[in-house]
Amino acid sequence: MSAAEPTMESAAGPRLTQLTEGRKLLIFGIMAFGQFMALLDTQIVAASLNSIQAGLSAGPDEIAWVQTAYLMAEIVMIPLAAFLSQAISTRWLFTASAVLFTLSSLLCGFAWNIESMTIFRAIQGFVGGAMVPTVFATGFSLFTGKKRAMIPAILGMVSTLAPTLGPTLGGWITEASSWHWLFFINIVPGAAIAILLPILGKVDEANPDMLKRIDWLHVLSLATFLGALQYVLEEGPRYQWFEDDTIRTVAWVSVVGAVVFFERSFFSTMPVLKLTPFRKPTFALACLLNLVIGFGLYSATYLTPIFLGRVRDFSSLEIGTTVFVSGIFMMFSAPLAAKATTILDQRIVISIGFSLFALSLWLFSGITSDWGFWQLFTPQAIRGFALLLCIVPSVGMALNGLGPDELRFGSGLFNLMRNLGGAVGIATVTTWLQDFGRINAARLGEDVTAHGLNALNAAASRISGFTPDAAHARLMVEGEVARLVGQQALTLAFQNVFLLMSIMFVGALVIVPFCKTVILADGAPPVSEH
Repeated sequence: MSAAEPTMESAAGPRLTQLTEGRKLLIFGIMAFGQFMALLDTQIVAASLNSIQAGLSAGPDEIAWVQTAYLMAEIVMIPLAAFLSQAISTRWLFTASAVLFTLSSLLCGFAWNIESMTIFRAIQGFVGGAMVPTVFATGFSLFTGKKRAMIPAILGMVSTLAPTLGPTLGGWITEASSWHWLFFINIVPGAAIAILLPILGKVDEANPDMLKRIDWLHVLSLATFLGALQYVLEEGPRYQWFEDDTIRTVAWVSVVGAVVFFERSFFSTMPVLKLTPFRKPTFALACLLNLVIGFGLYSATYLTPIFLGRVRDFSSLEIGTTVFVSGIFMMFSAPLAAKATTILDQRIVISIGFSLFALSLWLFSGITSDWGFWQLFTPQAIRGFALLLCIVPSVGMALNGLGPDELRFGSGLFNLMRNLGGAVGIATVTTWLQDFGRINAARLGEDVTAHGLNALNAAASRISGFTPDAAHARLMVEGEVARLVGQQALTLAFQNVFLLMSIMFVGALVIVPFCKTVILADGAPPVSEH
């Protein structure tokens, strides 16, 4: 590290000692709310895509870009935030992100076609991505000891509650007003953040000289690698993966970007993302656990609404009300998770969390086509309660062992792993759902053909008594049988997918004993891992 490059300790340390506890809490609270806004917008459109599609006269394939563009841009910015916060300071990076997020939200609300919406959503995701890891690094810099133990609990709840609340809030807003207000609701809180944060004071110093020496090839390769990878993961299940020419091409682009990115990470004189935190075994293992957490969190949040919509034919509002159960129990577990990490070995806490998460997924594997709110209540409640018991200790294991100068990069990498886990998870479970659905439909179809012909003929004969067209009666019966077979095949596919996810969480417990952890006492500084 060059002399011109300040560490977080040297740049922020003296400044942080001048801040009162009240001001620290206010700064952290404002930044946490900004993070909530950015994460809320990843899913707030999920229940309203049909309305947006109609309003923009978009095609079924085009409308997916309302989410894809946001996620692709966000995943690129998350690891870049560490470099930018050093170059222009945390305060001004977060303020600029809030301003641009507010403006891009306004533009999304006024979008006139799918092309303009895609561009504005990409901008919104890119600038919003800067707010996600910055809060983690700032929180760990502002507080020590037991107060620091609350940081992963609060931010863990924000990180999980925002995507869970998104579809519910989005469905309600769209029904009460219009889809435009999904974006307009960001304007007032975004403006408030942009005004208040600069007033509250600095938390670190800027080093603008870093921008003059930035490795643009590293930036380009990072954007290419992660952006193309996100595209492949988002669009792959829809186009049968590498059977599609575009998917194959974009995958090769991602591979080339990855090769250049890692070469620049190791040999650049001014890398935009340092991989040095991975030298610490516990950080690397915590990131791997976070990848699994992201897989489970985003996949389970994605699968439940799909089941309720496609199997149970629930409305957007009914789906949102049902899935919000996990968010409620998440809030119940937040103080327990924070307290547990101050009195217990974090490996014990995360083992309990993973075990409960696996139990919830195993209960989901018993799902049937008549499951509704109350049948889903217990599995969702256990999953919501378990989630912060997974996230809080994983954050502590990852970031408590880092020196002050590595916190920014460690936070970016750690959050990136959860997002990547979510992207990989959704792509994987979507593919599993399609494959198991086809296999189960074929098997059920064979059973109907082998054992149900007599019943089919009897039903057709009975219906023909009410209609003069016997052929039409048979088609009606066959159509209803096909619908029931499809519904049951899809339900069985959900059972298969949830069971595989449960096994994955049990398997991940093997990693836990190899992590080194520290119990934070009040006033204790972070312990570096050597």
